[in-house]
Amino acid sequence: MALLEVIALDAADAQAAEEGGADRIEVVADMAADGLTPDPEAVARMRRATSLPMRAMLRANPGFRTTPPELDRLRRAAGDLREAGVDGFVFGFLDQARNVDLAATGKLAALVAPLPWTFHRALDHAADADRAWRAVRELGGTLDTALTAGSARGVDAGVDVLVRRAAGDPAAARMIMAGGGLRRKHVAVLAAAGVGAFHVGGAVRPDGSWDAPVEAGLVREWRALVSAAVG
Repeated sequence: MALLEVIALDAADAQAAEEGGADRIEVVADMAADGLTPDPEAVARMRRATSLPMRAMLRANPGFRTTPPELDRLRRAAGDLREAGVDGFVFGFLDQARNVDLAATGKLAALVAPLPWTFHRALDHAADADRAWRAVRELGGTLDTALTAGSARGVDAGVDVLVRRAAGDPAAARMIMAGGGLRRKHVAVLAAAGVGAFHVGGAVRPDGSWDAPVEAGLVREWRALVSAAVG
């Protein structure tokens, strides 16, 4: 089944994503830092603007590590965001050695249950990407998606990795959501390997600028592309 997720920064983005035919939105703040935890009041406005499922980012700094005080803040933020109307979350951490931080990630996973969540692109920045991928797949619980480009440098560099992971394992293919510099040319290649979920942000904004709003027409083009490729 095809899934198109669009990054939304505000209510206007959320409305445009829905108008264009997106299936889900990822709600973030501060794309200059690659996406941080959004303000609950902004999320509440977005909830009033759209009926789409919304997953909110839980991330306190531009890196992929967290500290106990940060984790406490994120746990409180999760409660506020749930009350504001999100349907799920996006998070995931690496430890000092750049392995998946199972302790920190597991604490948040237990807190957000039974809502579903996505392990975000920290996966692509691990010291050993294959080891990290195995760790993420073993997390279980309500984890249902791994947002990944296959490489820290984006899908252009990682598409072969994603194809390899997906092609031989239908369960892995179902978990992968391809994103991070995703381009139109990648969709058919990934869909042929079994990937059905795709994540876009700058690609649905004029000139790819985060200063520009999501444009419904661009979302509609991606909707048609994904639906045609996945079937």
